[in-house]
Amino acid sequence: MKILAIESSCDETAAAVVENGRRVLSSVVATQVEEHKLYGGVVPEIASRRHSEAIVGVVREALERAELTVDDLDAIGVTYAPGLIGALLVGVNFAKGLSLSANLPLIPVHHLRSHIASNYITNPELEPPFLCLVVSGGHTHIIEVTDYTKLRILGKTRDDAAGEAFDKAARAMGMPYPGGIAMDKLAETGNDKAFKLPRPTVDGAPLDFSFSGLKTAVINILHNAEQKGQTVNIADLSASYRKAVVDCLVRNFLHAADETGHKKLVIAGGVSANALLRRRLTEECKRTGRTLYMPDLSLTGDNAAMVGAQAYYEYLAGHTAGMKLNACAQRSIDLG
Repeated sequence: MKILAIESSCDETAAAVVENGRRVLSSVVATQVEEHKLYGGVVPEIASRRHSEAIVGVVREALERAELTVDDLDAIGVTYAPGLIGALLVGVNFAKGLSLSANLPLIPVHHLRSHIASNYITNPELEPPFLCLVVSGGHTHIIEVTDYTKLRILGKTRDDAAGEAFDKAARAMGMPYPGGIAMDKLAETGNDKAFKLPRPTVDGAPLDFSFSGLKTAVINILHNAEQKGQTVNIADLSASYRKAVVDCLVRNFLHAADETGHKKLVIAGGVSANALLRRRLTEECKRTGRTLYMPDLSLTGDNAAMVGAQAYYEYLAGHTAGMKLNACAQRSIDLG
């Protein structure tokens, strides 16, 4: 089954053709990072306009690279939630129009489910059930995946997502957008014991996360140093901060694994590219006899190949939509 997938939830316009949920025939991504870098973050109105300008060309290129035409497709998959509402609407409306004109089934796909599905591409042997840590710029969840379309939230952030916490702290340190990537690279050169930072917990909810206080602690270090006319070693602060965030992620994820008994652990989302997170979980899984699955670095950011992978399983579960499909800025992953 060949599915044309479309992704436009934030600042990447992407299209891909995926066969049977695992084989990527083509994948095209048009990024807007350089433009949004001028503003220190994604500007929703600009993102929506750029999606409108890019989507036709991106879809055409995806089909050309796959050496297919619309007549060769079996379905259209599209990210409909969550994300920037204007950006989502561009992808959803384009997919609806193509579905109607080509008489192809339309498959709505949840963005976070797609991130999890990126692992099906990288690791063809991976099948549910498993435990997944979804970490991105806007989301931090511990998810129990009992089947391809049956998911249960075990823990989530109460405030900032891990990626958001990285980006905001990096911006305070003077790094360019996207700050999390810049911080990860700089942290590799720093001393992660140079600054003492908290490892926040949530009372009564050991699997939930809270990163706002940790972010504030870093900002206070920077402000106090500025007021005293002192300089801060940004590499050391980056390393210390990255370690604190990763400590929280690993602690809660392994706690969830202990509670549920899962031996297959999966990470997904933009922050799953973080070098320290990958190393720490690889070490911990080796130590505890668990198997860790990670997406290829090329699939950690937003892309349409992961949408096509999840769309296949949504279709098999009977999850299709008609022309009344709308975009949703917020929707829980367990609702599909």
